[in-house]
Amino acid sequence: MVVTRARAQASELVQRLGDLGADVVELPVIAIEDAADGGAALVAAAGRVVHGDYDWVVVTSANGASRVVDALGGRPLPTSTRWAAVGTSTAKALQVRGVPPDLVPTEAVSEALVDAFPTAPAAGPAPRRGAVLVVRAERVRDVVVPGLVAKGWRVDEAVAYRTVAGAVSPADVGRARAADAVAFTSSSTVERTVDILGTQDVPRVIVSIGPVTSGAVRAAGLEVTAEATVHTLDGLVAAVAGALSRR
Repeated sequence: MVVTRARAQASELVQRLGDLGADVVELPVIAIEDAADGGAALVAAAGRVVHGDYDWVVVTSANGASRVVDALGGRPLPTSTRWAAVGTSTAKALQVRGVPPDLVPTEAVSEALVDAFPTAPAAGPAPRRGAVLVVRAERVRDVVVPGLVAKGWRVDEAVAYRTVAGAVSPADVGRARAADAVAFTSSSTVERTVDILGTQDVPRVIVSIGPVTSGAVRAAGLEVTAEATVHTLDGLVAAVAGALSRR
C-alpha cells in the first residue's frame, strides 16, 4: 500500500494502514513549504483579522488552518468575526488550536462551502462592509473566491503555503511500482505520483479521499477503485479496508 502524503503529515495514515495489516510504502511525492513571500501576506492578513476587518475568515485546508492560527500569535480575536472551514479535517485543525469554526459544510468540497455560505448583507459597519478573508494554498481550484463574490462578498486572499515536489528515493520508487494499492489524499499527490511512476506503474487499486481527488485520478487516465464516503482520514482508511478486502 503506497502512501503519497508529505512525510510530515503521513505518520497517522501510515500507522492506521499498518494496523490493518498493510505493508506500507511511504512515497512522499509532495512537501509543504511557506508561501513564496515567506508568509508576509499571511501575517499582514492575520493582523487585519485581529483588528476586526473581516466578517468571515474562510480556511480551505488543515495546512492553512495551522498556519493562519500560528500567524495570529495568540492574540484575542473579535467575537464578531466568524470562521468557516472546508470539511471536518480543516474544522478539526482549527478547533484543536482554539478557533472553533462557525460553518462547516456537510461535504468537504469547495462547492459545498459556497452553497452553505450566507449571502452578504446589503450594508455593514465600516471597515468590513461584507468582507471575507480566504486563507488558501498557492494553487487551488478557482471555486471559493468567485462563489463568494457572486454572493455579494468583498474577498481578500492570503496564501498560507505552497505544495512542492517531495524528495523520493529510487528504492521507494521501486517499492511503489511493485505495490498493489495506493491512497491519494489530494490532486497534487495524484499529479506528482503520475510524474514519478508514469501511469503504467501506478498501482492498480486506487483509493481516493474525495471527489476532487478522484477527478484528478480520472484526468490522468486512471480508474478509481474506491472513494471515501466521508472525506477524512477515517473515511480514507475505511475505503482502503473495503477495497483491499474485496481483493
